[in-house]
Amino acid sequence: MSKKKTTKTEAPADEAPKAETPTKAKAKKAKADKPKKLSAIDAAAKVLTEAGQPMNCQEMIAAMAEKAYWKSPGGQTPAATLYSAILREISKKGKESRFKKTERGKFATA
Repeated sequence: MSKKKTTKTEAPADEAPKAETPTKAKAKKAKADKPKKLSAIDAAAKVLTEAGQPMNCQEMIAAMAEKAYWKSPGGQTPAATLYSAILREISKKGKESRFKKTERGKFATA
């Protein structure tokens, strides 16, 4: 005959539930203290607002890197990616978009 397997459903009474370890609490606190990094499109909106004039995506990428708002994580075409993201926001949000296209390849804040 085979033996019946039993599973343990409750912890023994002498074992208390484990509290959060101090290293996890420190890690959470460290994350809360760090300022949140801007995304490329958020950094572009900030750069355009500060510039006060229309810019193309190459100029925005250079300004974002210079002011340390955003740096490309190693992509080959960050300007093309930014261009696509801005156009997507304009088409999706319409008049509520942060950007407006002023001329071919140039954007300004709305």
